[in-house]
Amino acid sequence: PGPARPAGSVADLAARALPGVVTLRASGSGEAGTGTGFVLDGRGHILTNNHVVAPAADGGALTVTFSGGQTLRAEVVGRDAGYDLAVVRVRGVKNLTPLALGDSEGVQVGDPVVALGSPFDLPNTVTSGIISAKERPVTAAGEDARGDVSYVDALQTDAPLNPGNSGGPLLDATGHVIGVNSAIRSASGTGEGQAGSVGLGFAIPVNQARWVAGELLAHGRVAHPVIGVALDSREDRNGALIGDAEDAVTPGGPADRAGLAPGDLVTAADDRPVTSSEDLIVRVRAHRPGDRLRLTYVREGREHHATLTLAAAD
Repeated sequence: PGPARPAGSVADLAARALPGVVTLRASGSGEAGTGTGFVLDGRGHILTNNHVVAPAADGGALTVTFSGGQTLRAEVVGRDAGYDLAVVRVRGVKNLTPLALGDSEGVQVGDPVVALGSPFDLPNTVTSGIISAKERPVTAAGEDARGDVSYVDALQTDAPLNPGNSGGPLLDATGHVIGVNSAIRSASGTGEGQAGSVGLGFAIPVNQARWVAGELLAHGRVAHPVIGVALDSREDRNGALIGDAEDAVTPGGPADRAGLAPGDLVTAADDRPVTSSEDLIVRVRAHRPGDRLRLTYVREGREHHATLTLAAAD
């Protein structure tokens, strides 16, 4: 099939990675959908988005089709709507091609990337582009009939992504996975709208995906980090407003121990601006329980700082 492609070229990366990329088809509860996933290990574990497998979650059907055409039934090992990630497993298949996971902390704006997946149920599709931005707070899966909302501190890319790319890998120039493609912004709004790609795609950073996948494999669930406050999103204005109710700050919780109070306006987290309740949720979700988080907040016109240790949600 012609001369060998240069190492590190899009063609080379695609040839090496596609055997580890799969198409998932989920159905159940009157819903059906198609998405992408990729092989995590030689035991048959596959990482994808939660919203890809959600239709099959309550006794529905879930299949995985490999790049060579082999189709197998799959089972959900664990899933989490808050991070929009899921791990599924296939059995009875040998010689799997796990994709190597990279380090999303080292990603720089302008780095070349390659996206692989099954947009519009067209498997083995390869597109390329660059990292357009980092640490972009987005709602990855949007809101649906199940009320699932996921907040992600995402990588932004202009590599064309379309409905069906969800759950697929975003590769760096060395062929390592640096993100899990999760959402596109179409001409009709945010989410997987049928309008398709307009050069705004978002991926869950692989460092977060690696941790979530590990938790799902070990426990079947993920403990979400929390600061112990109730936010009043109706009052979003240049920050995240803690509600004014007496119980808006959980007694003995991280925020309470750090000195925050009802009515405080959080304006930054780890010295990065917070402009809304969603922003703060994204900043918190980018960490793990036990991590420390520095908050800047305003009370009665004066700026304050506090460092707290994130707790795990009950």
